[in-house]
Amino acid sequence: MALHKLAVVLSAVSRVFGASLTQVTNFGENPTKIQMFEYVPDKLTESPAIIVNLHPCGGSATSWFRGTRMPSYADQLGFILIYPGTTNMNNCWDVQSEGSLTHGKGGDALAIVNMVDYALKTYSGDPEHVYVMGSSSGAMMTNVLAGSYPDVFEAGSAYSGVAHACFAGAPSATPMSPNQTCAQGLTHTPEEWAAFVHNSYPGYEGRRTRMQIWHGNSDFLVRPQCAVEALKQWSAVWGETNTKNVTGVPSAAYTQILFGDNGANVMGFFGQGVGHTAPVNEEFTLRFFGLMD
Repeated sequence: MALHKLAVVLSAVSRVFGASLTQVTNFGENPTKIQMFEYVPDKLTESPAIIVNLHPCGGSATSWFRGTRMPSYADQLGFILIYPGTTNMNNCWDVQSEGSLTHGKGGDALAIVNMVDYALKTYSGDPEHVYVMGSSSGAMMTNVLAGSYPDVFEAGSAYSGVAHACFAGAPSATPMSPNQTCAQGLTHTPEEWAAFVHNSYPGYEGRRTRMQIWHGNSDFLVRPQCAVEALKQWSAVWGETNTKNVTGVPSAAYTQILFGDNGANVMGFFGQGVGHTAPVNEEFTLRFFGLMD
């Protein structure tokens, strides 16, 4: 009798928590042999949005799935989550490679785009509502994907990352790499940063990826200047200037930096006393994506 009651309880739990993180192995071309995991809630919206979630160095798809509240929001709002995972380069993304920094060339970036294509086709997703977010190395790849694949990603949210192509030409992009010039705050003019983006997809004249940049002012691993440079880059890509700064948003420690029309296309957040990495603020990211009010 006790076993029967346990089975009934487990069955009820399974119905309530039916969705789970599942690995996909046949998503398409995978030049760097990375992993794909997906979280598909039980109740999807019609033509669901897709968010790619990128783990930091040393992390994994499964740990990052547990690291934010995005799955609970997916359950509430009916969008799909993709969790790529890499075991290469100390579990860091290849944000320095020519493949990832060139549209259609290869690298982790192309594999991730193929994951998106798989999900769009499998679940009749909305190609106009594909987004990417990540932390540290995942934030760096968020910037790379925004630069190399603006035709795929409508918006990105990067927590403690660096500008697109900041690591270009480096032997690797790990904290142990001998070349840390990028992470220490490599500077360029806005026009030079924008050129890196345009050169990653020559001739492209379509929409550009809207970008949200988060960083801690006490980050000594990836210096705050890296966020300044990323904002220089994306504001130049969009042709917008800093129009307003708001203290106390989203909390007392932060200052919100807005560009153009109230930050619709480019916005930043700097946290006083915040180190590496800046905590994920799911609500502000989802609002920027346009997936919640």
